[in-house]
Amino acid sequence: MAYGVKIAKGDAYKRAAKARRHLRIRKSVSGTAERPRLVVTRSNRGITAQVIDDLKGHTLASASHLDASIRGGEGDKSAQAKQVGALVAERAKAAGVEAVVFDRGGNRYAGRIAALADAAREAGLKF
Repeated sequence: MAYGVKIAKGDAYKRAAKARRHLRIRKSVSGTAERPRLVVTRSNRGITAQVIDDLKGHTLASASHLDASIRGGEGDKSAQAKQVGALVAERAKAAGVEAVVFDRGGNRYAGRIAALADAAREAGLKF
C-alpha cells in the first residue's frame, strides 16, 4: 500500500506553489553591479519594486504604492503599478542604473506585473 503525501489546499497550496516558482526563477536570475535585479512584490492591496545588487546585498532604488506621490492617486491597481514602475525606473536612473534583470517573484507576467514592467521600460530602463 502506497502512502501519498498530503498537500495543503487553498491558500496554503497557492503560497507553496508561488514559492516554488520563485525559487525556480531565482536559480537563474541574479543581480550584479552592471545589471541589478528589479524585484517585484505583489500583494492583494498593492505592489512594490526594488532594484537590488545581489553581489553586495544592497538595495539601490525602491518604490511602493505607499509612496506619497502615488498614494491616494486615481485609478485601479494596474494604474498604481504603472506609477510604481515609472517611479522605480526614475530612481534607478538617478542611482546610475541603466539596465536591469527582471524578477517577477513567482507571479505570472500579466496584469499588474506587466504594467509595472512596461512603465519601467517606457521610463528608460532596459531589460
